[in-house]
Amino acid sequence: MQRDYPLERVRNFGIIAHIDAGKTTTSERVLFYTGSQHKIGEVHEGDTTTDWMEQERERGITITAAAITCFWSPTYVSDEDRAKKDKKYRFNIIDTPGHIDFTVEVKRSLRVLDGAVVVFDGVAGVEPQSETNWRYAEEASVPRICFINKLDRTGASFERSYKSILDRLSKKAVRFQIPIGEEDKHEGVVDLLKMRAYYFEGEMGNKVIEKEIPDNLVEDAKKYRSELVERIVENDERMMNDYLEGKEASQEDLKKVLRKAVIENKIFPVMTGSALKNKGVQLVLDAVVDYLPSPLDIPPVKGTHPDTGEEVIRHASDEEPFSALAFKLQADPFVGQLTFFRVYSGTIESGTYIYNSTTGTRERLGRIVRLQADKREEVKKVFAGEIAAAVGLKDAKTSHTFSDENNPILLDQIKFPEPVISLRIEPKTKADQEKMGLALKRLSDEDPTFKIKSDQETGETVIMGMGELHLEIIVDRMKREFGVEANVGKPQVAYKETIMGEAEVENKYIKQTGGKGQYGHVKIKIKPLPQYDPEEKIPKNAHREPGFEFIDAIKGGVIPQEFIPAVEKGIREAMDRGILAGYKMVDISAELNYGSYHDVDSSEIAYKIAASQAFQEAARRAKPVILEPIMKVEVVVPEKFMGDITGNLSGKRGQIEAMEDRGELKVVRAKVPLSEMFGYVTILRSMTEGRGSSTMEFDHYAVVPTNVATTIIEARTGGK
Repeated sequence: MQRDYPLERVRNFGIIAHIDAGKTTTSERVLFYTGSQHKIGEVHEGDTTTDWMEQERERGITITAAAITCFWSPTYVSDEDRAKKDKKYRFNIIDTPGHIDFTVEVKRSLRVLDGAVVVFDGVAGVEPQSETNWRYAEEASVPRICFINKLDRTGASFERSYKSILDRLSKKAVRFQIPIGEEDKHEGVVDLLKMRAYYFEGEMGNKVIEKEIPDNLVEDAKKYRSELVERIVENDERMMNDYLEGKEASQEDLKKVLRKAVIENKIFPVMTGSALKNKGVQLVLDAVVDYLPSPLDIPPVKGTHPDTGEEVIRHASDEEPFSALAFKLQADPFVGQLTFFRVYSGTIESGTYIYNSTTGTRERLGRIVRLQADKREEVKKVFAGEIAAAVGLKDAKTSHTFSDENNPILLDQIKFPEPVISLRIEPKTKADQEKMGLALKRLSDEDPTFKIKSDQETGETVIMGMGELHLEIIVDRMKREFGVEANVGKPQVAYKETIMGEAEVENKYIKQTGGKGQYGHVKIKIKPLPQYDPEEKIPKNAHREPGFEFIDAIKGGVIPQEFIPAVEKGIREAMDRGILAGYKMVDISAELNYGSYHDVDSSEIAYKIAASQAFQEAARRAKPVILEPIMKVEVVVPEKFMGDITGNLSGKRGQIEAMEDRGELKVVRAKVPLSEMFGYVTILRSMTEGRGSSTMEFDHYAVVPTNVATTIIEARTGGK
């Protein structure tokens, strides 16, 4: 079986943005213009293709990343050629959520995509989640095209939005288009490279009409084109010399150099239009073809050999050994568990066995499907550079690597943010109890930012997530998809504990009970762990990960090597329950530097208990503190409410960081503890006559002030 489309005509890209910037509307236009659907769904009518979950349609937001496969012939291809297969490009698109509570979907999608279209609201410009998504794209080195959307809205401004991209995201952004009119006068766009105007006519703007640039925009277009050309030629020495000598580069040469610069993240072209009013989307798709990378244009994927730890490289080729990364699990009501995976090299066929090099197990790959959002197209074989989903794999989890069993590779795992909010949950009936356990496990497998734990003291189940909406959706899905009715407590902040000082403690655990006794003797030193840096070279005797470091500094075999892992395990278990208020302890370096053993009585359990007790005593002496999540908050209000808003945020222990204008409105950006922000949306509405809006996302953990810490400890321990 041969591949349908050569790799150079495949584009894997995501559509990412802040909530309400118009991602899903843009995706619906893409499906319509590529012929994947004959009717455009609208978010406000609840009939979009990519928002297929009931909760998404009710709330008008995207919750889960939806994968779409579609095909595109660029607008500059003649009508006669457009229908030909060799003129079409295969697009594998992922429409991602914009709400911060579902940020995991963006992070994991960017890990497996080759490019991204970043959508901005033409009124608001760069918003908080735009910054977070941009940061994720930077971490994954994903080339980007910017699309300033909603230019038809009252208050829209291309220049203001463009300036916000330069100021808050990257100076590498450059105008590729300028709009013809704004707000209710928005008619089309000017392409600065071609120096032509484009209008969108016919049903749903499906006819792209090329015309002369309107007279009132000619001077602006010339000025901005010369800026664009300058930015392009900077990336090619020969072209730069020609430019300085006054020679005009051909459009083809400029496109070639621009493509290379975009793929290398040296330029981010900025385009514009209005997806809702069907203006500009086709030209964005042309830009995806012209400037975003195919799987052949990105560096080969690197991993390690699971047995030797040596670096292994895989190129995007069907001839290389198979390698793929599972990036998402989804419970499908019709076919069961779906495991989304991106193939980096080689091919895989349904009916064969797939090797999971993360777990070292084999599973039969029954069926493979390609995804059209909520529809499934069954395929027999998947090739390098493609995105598909396996049906019914039992052992696969997010971040697992699939590979050729004879040529295994382990790809880097996706790192996910820790939950910041928790709530207690209990089944309403005995019948719900069993079902709840199964439902929670399935949902946590799907979403790595959703965690479950049991409170050892009360026996209650605690669920943890990224925000109130995140947990609300989880509880709603339990009810609808799994038929589980549950009582839910109030949201709680996910506090943590750490230490500010150093301490060293020696401890012996000796127990004689007739016959074989127990003997464990350790001396450990703990100190605050420096900021985690995956690039930093750490000593061979140290094991470091985010939040914890264990150093084996034992010399001369005073403790046998087989007992060292038990010491580390004892410390880890002690860290699960902090000594101030029982919260998990983080950011600690623990060094085992002395001890002794008994030929007969020493055992793993004895060293584990000795280490756990030593750690608890050391933590008490090392200036323990409580940490709380600090949120990045952005509030948008009419000017007359500014004083009330800033005063209210300051009263919530907030730090005001910036105030700026956004059209007729004012924007306040602040950092505020999460504990002070529960129910803030309701408070904001009452303070601003319903005219204020806010967004909030996790920023960092910070030490809780002493007076607040006392209250937290008393509430947690009942004043004991």
